[in-house]
Amino acid sequence: MNDDVRNIVLGVVAAGISAALGWLARTYLWKRKLRRKQAFFGLPDNSESLLVVNRDAGSPDLAVHRFDVFALLELAALIKDCGAHAEVVTQDQARQGFGERTEFCMGGPGSNRRMAAHMHAMLPGVRVNTDPDPGPDRLAFQVGSERYRMEPGLVEYVLLARLTAGQPGLTRPVFLFCGQRAITNQGATRYLARNHERLARKHGNNSFVLLLKVVNSQAYGPDVVELVADVTREAQAPLPAPAAPRNSHRAT
Repeated sequence: MNDDVRNIVLGVVAAGISAALGWLARTYLWKRKLRRKQAFFGLPDNSESLLVVNRDAGSPDLAVHRFDVFALLELAALIKDCGAHAEVVTQDQARQGFGERTEFCMGGPGSNRRMAAHMHAMLPGVRVNTDPDPGPDRLAFQVGSERYRMEPGLVEYVLLARLTAGQPGLTRPVFLFCGQRAITNQGATRYLARNHERLARKHGNNSFVLLLKVVNSQAYGPDVVELVADVTREAQAPLPAPAAPRNSHRAT
């Protein structure tokens, strides 16, 4: 073997080794990224998850709003990326506890009794005005001492929460998408899909509650979503009891 042939062979071997090392490194990084994503969503390989959808509050039939359908599709893509499986049920069919498998629950407490139960149990500091009568406070959020009113089509709010039950052996999270309108539910799922890596770095696998704002949905749909505040502490602290009315009559 002359020097030229030996150099060619060595070059091919070196290139093969470099390609193999590069492939191994990319595979390792991809698997590590996948494991972090699975841990954040509580979705290991071949695990089961639950998608709980609300009914369309504006329809007399047991229908699902089209924006909630779009949100379900985005969540289904996330679940598939984790190598897990999903079961879709309506809010009146979900009769089980939480923590055994990851749950994604969508819709406000007025149209989703499952959401109402979760908020009552785990978010005592949040109130949603479900009064159907029109008015400035219709569908307004109260988080702690702050109130957030919507301006339909211009400024609308949605709560995005990742909650854990804190029970030994039941570590799968519950994700809540509680919006003032269906389009805000889709905005929250899109925000989660785009920012789950940043959220995982900041919060780890702990509970959090974020207040998001969907801006000008009549022009931009669910695409423009802004973080208003991290309201985890306020949402998980019980609201103060209303003050008792004072007696306006003096004793004589």
